[in-house]
Amino acid sequence: MHTVNIQGPYNFDLVLSRLALDPLHVLDKEERWVKVPIRIYNQPIVVKVQADGTTENPVFRLELDEIDPSFHVLIIKEIRRIFRWDVSMLAIHEHFQKTNLNQIFDQHYGTPIVLDFHPYNSLVQCIIHQQLNLKFAFTLTKRFVTTYGSEKNGVWFYPLPETVAKLTVEDLRALQFTTRKAEYIIDLSKEIEKGNLNIDSLYEKSDEEIMTELLRYRGIGQWTIQNVLLFGLGRNNLFPIADIGIQNAIKKLLQLEQKPTKEEMEAMLPEWHPYLSYASLYLWRSIE
Repeated sequence: MHTVNIQGPYNFDLVLSRLALDPLHVLDKEERWVKVPIRIYNQPIVVKVQADGTTENPVFRLELDEIDPSFHVLIIKEIRRIFRWDVSMLAIHEHFQKTNLNQIFDQHYGTPIVLDFHPYNSLVQCIIHQQLNLKFAFTLTKRFVTTYGSEKNGVWFYPLPETVAKLTVEDLRALQFTTRKAEYIIDLSKEIEKGNLNIDSLYEKSDEEIMTELLRYRGIGQWTIQNVLLFGLGRNNLFPIADIGIQNAIKKLLQLEQKPTKEEMEAMLPEWHPYLSYASLYLWRSIE
């Protein structure tokens, strides 16, 4: 058991409400906990993150598997990365109080950007979700993970790239994947298995370097990469202008007659910089 105190505000209840959208996540909103599947040196480990504090004074208890104590520092570091506990939500909130987004930052006070549990998971999920409604996208992702992933203590782990690389298009077609999506995910996993794409190296690269590298692969476009940068790697200053949800959120918030143009949206960005990712998240939240 490890106790972690962080600076508030940090609204874990709103974190859980967003995580609950994904049926793969194991959590309890009333008891205020979530079980997180992570891998340390490729060993699957389940960490229960239990909130004990409040939004203003957040305190968390981490319940770890019975594993080598030398792993504990790495596990805590990974949980801090996923839940963005080292980001000052107070500084971000105060920044947006001086902008036209202050209303939604008050409504969703202290909501952090919580990351997908691994960038590979994020890439695969983004490819699956392309051009699907959210409900079926989550259903298809769950089928994929529960068919080819692994389960520990009731928690599901995404399959490793080397597992997916051995699948056939017909394997994924049986789950209702399109032929193209099946090809995209299998081909990407093969590139990772061959060592042509090092997922862990993405942590150290700039947004521009990652964009250049990932655009080489079929099925990965700008929208997918922006989502991976945002929710896979936790980059703070991304704003997907082409996202229809964000356009609708701005239209609703500013009471516009029609969705804003690209030029109108670009004119808003300097005021929200350098926290464009949080502007994106809170705009999405405002219409969820």
